[in-house]
Amino acid sequence: MIKPFDPWRSPLCTCPMKWVIHPYTGCSHGCLYCYATSYIPRHNIVRAKDNFIDNLKKDIYKLPKGALVEMSSSSDPYPSIESQYNLTRRALIILLSQGFKILILTKSSLVLKDLDILKKFRDQVVVSITITTLDKTIASQLEPGAPSPSERLKTIEMLIQNGIKVTARIDPIVPFINDDFNIIKKLITELGRRGVLQVTSSTYKAKPDSLKRLIIAFPHIGKKLLEMYSKEQAENINGYRYLRADLRYSYMKMVKELVEDEGMVFASCREGFRNLNTPGFECDGSSHLYTA
Repeated sequence: MIKPFDPWRSPLCTCPMKWVIHPYTGCSHGCLYCYATSYIPRHNIVRAKDNFIDNLKKDIYKLPKGALVEMSSSSDPYPSIESQYNLTRRALIILLSQGFKILILTKSSLVLKDLDILKKFRDQVVVSITITTLDKTIASQLEPGAPSPSERLKTIEMLIQNGIKVTARIDPIVPFINDDFNIIKKLITELGRRGVLQVTSSTYKAKPDSLKRLIIAFPHIGKKLLEMYSKEQAENINGYRYLRADLRYSYMKMVKELVEDEGMVFASCREGFRNLNTPGFECDGSSHLYTA
């Protein structure tokens, strides 16, 4: 149940050594930009893993003491069926009581149901919430099964009010869809105002299936997206189509400056721009587990 984090062999991944668990297979958020659909069959159907807790209890004794464990990297640890199965909650109790450090990555407000556990072990937990835009219309198209941006902001606010360390991800930025400067600035201002410690950002990396979904959902910019991610203009990196390096750099530099203006830490994800990252801080937000 616990495996070393696998960044799909990305040469640009800057994550620290960590372990990852997925209580569930698949994700119900239906994000159009999702990369996991290219690797995991029926990713839109969420299934609880058989014998997850029993196997987890066996696996933890193979881990180094105090190891960093992420929940989760290719699916959300809080799908709607978590209310029924409570696999994430039970896993948190087991891992935290054994002294492991936990990085929770989610879009879901269901994380608040475990607030009692997170408060008890607050020094061992960082929660990272992904918000790609404040525009609820765009969000409903881009992430049709995920909570609204306002609900995610409320989740962030509640976590921070209860002493939980929170980072945020504006990830990914998709050209012509959620890259408007004023909306990004407003989002970053809202995150800073609530006490978010760090913002991590990245640009959209295209796979054929995700690019097709985006073009169908946003036909008015389809031609532009196809052009930007064409063989002639895009960079082919590890099986993904990346925007040209100069475009990616300009996006990340913009976000960095806005984030630092609000007094937060900045990092980019799988972009290759370490010089833009705030020195001493990891892209996944885990550094805050080791700071006061």
